[in-house]
Amino acid sequence: MITRSQLISAKDLEVDGYMFIDMSSGTANGSSMELGECIQNTGFHEDDETEDAVGGDEENRTSTVKMSPGREEDTYTQIKPYAGMPKEVLLLYSVQARYRLPREILFWLTIVCTLALVALTITVIVMSPRCLSWWQSSPVYQIYPRSFKDSDSDGIGDLKGILDKLDHFQYLNIKAIWISPFYKSPMKDFGYDVEDFRDIDPLFGSMQDFDDLLAAMHDKGLKLIMDFIPNHTSNMHQWFNLSSSGHAQYKDYYIWANCNTTHAPNNWVSVFGNSSWTYVEERQQCYYHQFLKEQPDLNFRNPHVRREMTEIVRFWLEKGVDGFRMDAVKHILEAKHLRDEPQVDPQQDPDTIDTEFELHHDYTTTQLGLHDILQAWRGEMDIYSREPGRYRFMVAESYDYEETEKTMMYYGTPYVKESDFPFNFYLMDLPTNLTGTGAQGLVNLWMANMPVGKWPNWVVGNHDKPRISSSVGQEYIKVINMLLLTLPGTPSTYYGEEIGMMNINVTIDEIQDPFGKFNPNASRDPQRSPMQWSDGPNAGFSDANHTWLPLHPHHTTVNVEAQQKDSGSVLSQYRALSLLRQAQLPLHRGWMCYIWSDADVFAFLREIDGLDKAFLVVLNFGADSVINLSAITELPEQLTLHMSTKQENYGMPVIKSSISTARGEGLLLEYSTHMRFNPGHASQCFVSEKACYLGVLDILYKC
Repeated sequence: MITRSQLISAKDLEVDGYMFIDMSSGTANGSSMELGECIQNTGFHEDDETEDAVGGDEENRTSTVKMSPGREEDTYTQIKPYAGMPKEVLLLYSVQARYRLPREILFWLTIVCTLALVALTITVIVMSPRCLSWWQSSPVYQIYPRSFKDSDSDGIGDLKGILDKLDHFQYLNIKAIWISPFYKSPMKDFGYDVEDFRDIDPLFGSMQDFDDLLAAMHDKGLKLIMDFIPNHTSNMHQWFNLSSSGHAQYKDYYIWANCNTTHAPNNWVSVFGNSSWTYVEERQQCYYHQFLKEQPDLNFRNPHVRREMTEIVRFWLEKGVDGFRMDAVKHILEAKHLRDEPQVDPQQDPDTIDTEFELHHDYTTTQLGLHDILQAWRGEMDIYSREPGRYRFMVAESYDYEETEKTMMYYGTPYVKESDFPFNFYLMDLPTNLTGTGAQGLVNLWMANMPVGKWPNWVVGNHDKPRISSSVGQEYIKVINMLLLTLPGTPSTYYGEEIGMMNINVTIDEIQDPFGKFNPNASRDPQRSPMQWSDGPNAGFSDANHTWLPLHPHHTTVNVEAQQKDSGSVLSQYRALSLLRQAQLPLHRGWMCYIWSDADVFAFLREIDGLDKAFLVVLNFGADSVINLSAITELPEQLTLHMSTKQENYGMPVIKSSISTARGEGLLLEYSTHMRFNPGHASQCFVSEKACYLGVLDILYKC
């Protein structure tokens, strides 16, 4: 071997197959090089060109590197790389076209693919419609806590009872649960007279019971909507006691006016009847109450009251509640001038006016500034909605009757958000509009007036109105549930409607409702009877000897346990429709188009652009009927019966020229077509957020 001290200057030197390079006396390409070791490449074979240049035996050819100092260009005749070559040699190979080009192609291909992937991701995000929130994808189920389930055998429902029955909501595929008030209360109006907004009434349990219920609901993927009663408190509330005594801080927390025991400040009338003013001897003034005298109205023109009520909203949001139903919001503000309200009948003797329907409520409802208050609460809820998956829902309750435009104002404006929707009570008029044309008219009353892009909702019953099955007849409950669960938007279900519960008969001696005590014919007790869980004692509601209201005698057959075993029951159909609504794109976010209405039948389509599957809903609210839809060219000649409220022949074909329905029957027909109805019939079709389906990628996109 040649040692480092025996290095010799070499330009083209080969010795026994070893290659020596000496650059100690010069530079090559600007770099100083020194032979550190010898490299033998016995397995390497040069090509013919190199062999001619160097010469030597074919079998003993060796690698040759010419790197002479001072030359403009060094010559390197090695063709193929070899293991262990130094970096200087590797660099020489790396600049050759056959190595450089593939490397550059791979580099730019990687860049292009990355940019394309980023662009595709951005496009999908930008083009994708907003995902439906939990309050849009699920029906809202109202629980009246006194009547849902009793856990402590006192005959009155409670929070632990609700906890025991959470599986019922999972069975129904319901995610959103609204619970009527359970605040600490003297119960003059069963919880709507609040003594302490930050406490639970012992009748329903404790704050720990509430925390346990909320945690269990969230564990099961359920959302809790609370009732919030901002308009008034109980007269037992600490604020009212302090205000009555003239305490400086609380003096103006309520609405007070000068009066005496015989003359009220004006002619304003309570919702429950008679004057809405009550005299307080201690203060020598009258306070205003739009409901019971035990429910004094708060003064929302006082900024301290607004701040107090906002803090209460925050208290429950911090607890983790998922939303609020804002109760009786149109009553929150009153005119400061306290003038008499105009009479509906100017000729009526003013002294005989004692009901709310005898006055035009120009000064006691929907006053200027009301929506500012609601928007401020919406802003607070939006702060708590920033956490992913924890959107806080807000719904406003306001009975505005024929003044639809007032109701629509609770949606907010294009620039300022308010409630997610106001409750739509117009379907409660179905009993007096029980025809196909009447049903379409009530649906259209909301859809035609709803602001563009907003989300509709549908209500047929609650704790204030008679049960729909009693109002229209038991034979129509299935078709009404089909209407609720196939219309666009969020359906609301009052407890018991899923099994077809009916009103009970309540004698005058049994009346519990304060409104009923004023007017027995207007009692709300009949629709508040205990939930019917089984055919056992007290319908499985309670183990007590007596329940707070009587049970309906048909609870032995109309109950959850019995209907779960019957595939044709009201409950089984409700569950099937709830599951179908969630599973089928056209039903939960597609177009709704009217195609037929007459004295008996109301029919509409549910479709979504880009998806071949669509549904035709045919609902009979009158007599047996046969309709001919041959004029609807977008419908195929033959459709498939997906569900009927009266038949079991699911999957059977139906001819569009002869669609037959019996009295109170609903049909859900499925069909496949490339033709869409909505493009050519804009005046008959509605959609909240337009989206199209792309089958290739199985995604929705904005269109």
